[in-house]
Amino acid sequence: MSVTVRVPTTLRTLTGGESEVQVEGDTVAAVLESLEAAHPGFKDRLLDGEGGLRRFVNLYVADDDVRFRDGLDTAVADGDTVSIIPAVAGG
Repeated sequence: MSVTVRVPTTLRTLTGGESEVQVEGDTVAAVLESLEAAHPGFKDRLLDGEGGLRRFVNLYVADDDVRFRDGLDTAVADGDTVSIIPAVAGG
């Protein structure tokens, strides 16, 4: 199933400047695997050493934060959009 991944500006060097890419996957984890296969370097930037989502990265499926769903096991339907949103902090 085809999924659109929205890529933030800071990671577009990995996609050749593309702001959106199409990959396959039925869970967030599968989408990330496909993303990594098509555009190497994403896993290192998004996942920690234990395979979990880094603290400063937020992933949304259809406007829902995966942390409040099933994490990386969150289901993704054909045509869904997965958005990668880096956390912003400041003062």
